[in-house]
Amino acid sequence: MEEGRRIGREHELQQPGRGSGRVAAVGGGDEIEIEVAAAAEASSSGQHGALDDAVQAPTWKRFLAHVGPGFVISIAYLDPSNFQTDLLAGSSHRYSLLWVLLFGFIFVLIVQSLAANLGIITGRHLAELCMGEYPKYVKYCLWLLAELGVIAATIPGILGTALAYNMLLHIPFWAGVLACGACTILILGLQSYGQEDRHACHPFTLQTRKMEFTISILMLVMATCLFIELSKVNPPVGGVIEGLFIPRPKGDYSTSDTVAMFGSLVVPHNLFLHSSLVLTRKTPVTSKGRKDASTFFLLENALALFIALLVNVAIVSISGTVCANNLSFADTSTCSSLTLNSTSVLLKNILGKSSSTVYGLALLASGQSCTVATSYAGQCIMQGFSGMRKCIIYLVAPCFTLLPSLVICCIGGTLRVHRVINIAAIILSFVLPFALIPVIKFSSSCTNLGPYKNSTSIIRIAWILSLVIIGINIYFFCTSFVDWLVHSDLPRVVNAIISTLVFPFMAAYIAALIYLAFRKVNISAPFPTNSVSCEIEVQHIQIQEKHEDLGVHL
Repeated sequence: MEEGRRIGREHELQQPGRGSGRVAAVGGGDEIEIEVAAAAEASSSGQHGALDDAVQAPTWKRFLAHVGPGFVISIAYLDPSNFQTDLLAGSSHRYSLLWVLLFGFIFVLIVQSLAANLGIITGRHLAELCMGEYPKYVKYCLWLLAELGVIAATIPGILGTALAYNMLLHIPFWAGVLACGACTILILGLQSYGQEDRHACHPFTLQTRKMEFTISILMLVMATCLFIELSKVNPPVGGVIEGLFIPRPKGDYSTSDTVAMFGSLVVPHNLFLHSSLVLTRKTPVTSKGRKDASTFFLLENALALFIALLVNVAIVSISGTVCANNLSFADTSTCSSLTLNSTSVLLKNILGKSSSTVYGLALLASGQSCTVATSYAGQCIMQGFSGMRKCIIYLVAPCFTLLPSLVICCIGGTLRVHRVINIAAIILSFVLPFALIPVIKFSSSCTNLGPYKNSTSIIRIAWILSLVIIGINIYFFCTSFVDWLVHSDLPRVVNAIISTLVFPFMAAYIAALIYLAFRKVNISAPFPTNSVSCEIEVQHIQIQEKHEDLGVHL
């Protein structure tokens, strides 16, 4: 029996790489070959040959192959929530808060590059890593918070789209909400149309470029419309440049507006989405291949974020110039409480009906693209935490993201758009640390992965800025809540009950963040990449287990 076991081991042939190799067992003098092994070997060799050809392609072609995820990510910084904060910042402080956008986008670039590298290095996106890393009760809480963040990020997009439909086509608000939901499902359905990539482990690799192209077109439409508006108001170039590079907060509520602008730039669902989208590209399983992929995604993300920065600067400059004190035709009462809806009326009164139409088109492109991106992020999050099949996720995910958002928007209506967007922004700011801390923790663990490591200095900068954001969120919540209690007209008994419920919640919130920050993660080596078929990998593992069983029985 020992001799048979030894012979079985000697005849086991394996090739390095996922799903590659050929397995043979010897028992009773007869060689047993598993038929699927040959197919696995051929498929793997063909896949690696294609990857080698990709590496030898010109640099510009390889860069274009990686273009797409950054533009999907950057659309979250052009959603109606950013529209609203930028309009208020420009109308109240003119150009003095533009520096917040510049520093905010630098931080966004750092954090998003960590999320992208996490997918490249490990071959898994953030939701899958959280599912495999944390205990059962922790990972399901993270899943719940991630879904809550997706819903909060989807609400401004639906509201902005419904308002745009009302401005452009004069259709009722509720009909615009339903039209936004229908268009989102239609656009997401494009990714399942086309030939399936049979050699891809990632479940969302079916023609994601179509979805990326659609969002890029909407982003281009929005940028064109806003630059047309910018050319009409003609802001002073010197004032805009000074506001970008010289921090000079001035005026009432400048601190709170600064926090609102910065908080609207970093959203939790983007961290899940970016780490997932990079897996839709075939990355060679080599040090150079992963390094090139990381560089290309960084450059592509920087380009997309630069365009998003210019668009945000244009929004602030438009409202800042129109509502400047030296413009006698500006409606000061409207400028003091500028909203997404009142901006259309202001532009129509000052610059004409065409400006109101152009603004409506920009808002429509912003809201619809934001809704598509957040819904797609919800699918990725659900797939990572649940492990369900793609066809099931297409049916279930909208129930957890679009339906609650549509209901909330219909209840809120046009009169409560500003308030609903503010509540959604508060929810996003408190959900953000539960996505940001795992990204930095996993990235910190990946600093020991040799040629695939992240920069230690970048990790430290991300930690510092993340702690600043978390501290600001906690500080402003506590001070705002205490101020509300002091000036509240409610009876003391009611205030005491509310305090009893809220302060333990804040204590649990802080304890959860401390747990995530100090818990040691177990990522010590890169996971296999998604460049080889998952089915082949599973078959290969089953062959190994069957062969070991045969050797034991021999």
